[in-house]
Amino acid sequence: MTEPAKNRSRSLFEPWRRLDFWKKVVIGMLLGALVGAFLGEKAQVFEPFGNLFINAIKMLIVPLVFCSLIAGITSMRDTTKLSRIGGKAIAIYLMTTGIAVTLGLTFGAYFAPGEGMQMAIVSDMAASSREAPSFIDMIMGLIPANPIAAMANGNLLQIIVFAVGLGISLSLIGDKGKPAIEAISSFAEAMYRFTGIVMSFAPYGIFALMAWLTGQYGLELLLDMIKVIGVVYAALLVQVLIVMTLAIKWVAKLNPARFLKGILEAATVSFTTASSSATLPISMKCASENLGISREISSFSLPLGATLNMDGAAIYLGVCTLFLAQAYGIALGTADYVAIVVMSMLASIGSAGVPGSALVMMSLVLTTAGLPIEGLAIIAGIDRILDMGRTCVNVCGDLMATTLIAKSENEIDLKVYNNPDNY
Repeated sequence: MTEPAKNRSRSLFEPWRRLDFWKKVVIGMLLGALVGAFLGEKAQVFEPFGNLFINAIKMLIVPLVFCSLIAGITSMRDTTKLSRIGGKAIAIYLMTTGIAVTLGLTFGAYFAPGEGMQMAIVSDMAASSREAPSFIDMIMGLIPANPIAAMANGNLLQIIVFAVGLGISLSLIGDKGKPAIEAISSFAEAMYRFTGIVMSFAPYGIFALMAWLTGQYGLELLLDMIKVIGVVYAALLVQVLIVMTLAIKWVAKLNPARFLKGILEAATVSFTTASSSATLPISMKCASENLGISREISSFSLPLGATLNMDGAAIYLGVCTLFLAQAYGIALGTADYVAIVVMSMLASIGSAGVPGSALVMMSLVLTTAGLPIEGLAIIAGIDRILDMGRTCVNVCGDLMATTLIAKSENEIDLKVYNNPDNY
């Protein structure tokens, strides 16, 4: 190819290269839907390409979860005050995330956005038999007799238990654990990068999957997504306006209206940018100047929350998991609901810095629940709309937890908090 021809080729694809990732995914979904509707059953030609993308995501799950969990646990510094504050923060994060995913499952079960879609199971990820184990069997099943076998079989709960135990043990042995910690942390960074590489192909994988699925079910598939968006946003509003405000009022004994006004700037920025990391400086400004929280508390709690606290993501996972179960006509048992709650709480650990983390987190939960993983294509098309709302709730949850911690440590200036002139 001559030099002018190369330049023309570059200029032709330059607008596509400059597009934001989420815009590429939406374009891939819409084009896939149109191509699938036009070709009908002939769109099955795209099935192998869609399955190739799904297999690439499956490939990431086990090493990503294992390494990121250990890296996250071993990165914590063991000082008295930080341990106390960190313990409070993690307890609050786990509690609110558990409430959030339960709220998401409740809304998903009550409003049933996927009911009546009658999508056929075409993936080998869905279990043919879904007999729920007893509670004792479920508890016994958490401990892997062979962790290598658990990794080979993709038993994520067992992998998480082993990773948490190993991470704590590496931290406890001090200097002897540093070589292993450095190696695993390095491998975790490599997995984050590898995930970014795989997710760069998401627009093309989503195109193939949507063409395939729309060829089977028609454009009516897209109309059902409006229900999902409505249910997710309703649950997000309940989490902020009821759960968080009640925690501020009853636990911290503070005025919840002042809290909501104080975090408004951070909530707005997080909604528009859909990035907890980009909002972090604004969150710290709101915590200090509007809520009167000491820098010592906010500088530790807020970055930790941006990594571990995912109230909005938990709601998103709960609603969307039930939506797909309903769409595929798969009945979930009590053990499945428990597994979804636990996995949704744990899937967010270490995933905040991973590009395309929402799809990876969703794939973890779908795998745990035994649901068809190609349902990711349906969710991915509306992910940006959902991402704005869930990121906003994530940031609000970080600020709520920081406020509770500051109040318990007597490190909040009530004059600043209660002064309406500051916001």
